[in-house]
Amino acid sequence: MSNDPAPSAASSKLVIRKIGLLLSGDLAQPILDADTVVCVNGVIQSVGHEKDLDIAGATTTIDAKGTALAPGLIDSHVHPVCGDWTPRQNQLGWIDSCLHGGVTTMVSAGEVHTPGRPKDIVGLKAMAIFAQRAFQAFRPGGVKIYAGAPVLEQGMVEDDFKELAAAGVKFLGEVGLGSVKDGTTGRRMVAWARKYGIQSTIHTGGPSIPGSSLIDKDMVLETDADVIGHVNGGHTALPDDQIVELCERSPRALEIVHNGNERAGLLALRTAKELKQLHRVILGTDSPAGSGVQPLGILRMISMLSSLGDIPAEQAICLATGNTAKMRSLNCGLIAPGREASFVFLDTAQQSAGKTLLDSIQKGDLPGVGMVITDGAISIQRSRNTPPATRVPEVVK
Repeated sequence: MSNDPAPSAASSKLVIRKIGLLLSGDLAQPILDADTVVCVNGVIQSVGHEKDLDIAGATTTIDAKGTALAPGLIDSHVHPVCGDWTPRQNQLGWIDSCLHGGVTTMVSAGEVHTPGRPKDIVGLKAMAIFAQRAFQAFRPGGVKIYAGAPVLEQGMVEDDFKELAAAGVKFLGEVGLGSVKDGTTGRRMVAWARKYGIQSTIHTGGPSIPGSSLIDKDMVLETDADVIGHVNGGHTALPDDQIVELCERSPRALEIVHNGNERAGLLALRTAKELKQLHRVILGTDSPAGSGVQPLGILRMISMLSSLGDIPAEQAICLATGNTAKMRSLNCGLIAPGREASFVFLDTAQQSAGKTLLDSIQKGDLPGVGMVITDGAISIQRSRNTPPATRVPEVVK
């Protein structure tokens, strides 16, 4: 598999060799028969066996030492505010900590914890554009944050969405966290956003912050947002029959979050599996939140859904990588030519009962992170947050 343009003399070229398990992030083929990945200028150029690839001229070579290589994890649901600080728990460095949990990409569901968050239309647009610009330029540890997600308020008109899209805004904040709390208005505004290429997410379940309210299955179905945000509640879930109905009647993405109801998350997963629609399931943390920040939240979700939801670990990893990338229209999350070169190296945690990495995850253990790469550059080596990996990759050049 190759994406050919030859590197120029000034190119950076990353070669990752001796990969023991290549996890593609793609549900259709979650494990690839390959041991080498070649990246040029932060983009995957080729994937295959070392003997078949052009590895000459590498500026960086990594010996994976038989560890697993997976796409960098994507957190589909975060609430950033300003830089690497959150007022929700007055915590510094939360994004960098999540990098140590293998997360290389985050999608904002609204900067709703911003002190004094403006709710007038001029103010909310200005804040969204500011957040989009700020996080486009500021990447803690290399983590890419798609921020600037305005919360819908009454009085917005089509031209507001056109203006936001022209300014670079790609996502809406959770529908229902502002003054728009009816399906008719929500559906109209979501359609305007979609027209201009802005993706939408709807709050699902009971209130999460002051000013939010119950969003039940009727409003979710009528609004028809692109992503059913925290289908397992954030934190309070809908009744089981409503969750099942959302899975059955809506074609939209089903987002399961760490800071939700775990039992409801497993119900959503099993329902999607029974419907043969696992491709709709994506993962987020819904953090920072009242329950804090979870640097290993996405890894914990992968382990929980695999061990208790009875899906193979390699498929569970797809929910946090390729599924999210496809549903969110991101150029990451898959190990394939042309995709962003963001990766996480994983191995069985020391002393795990699992015989292999995948077996350990299916037994409910967290894997160890040995290295994280963002856009072809090494961001961290052995994680300070995961259990120590049995093996770790080595930079040989």
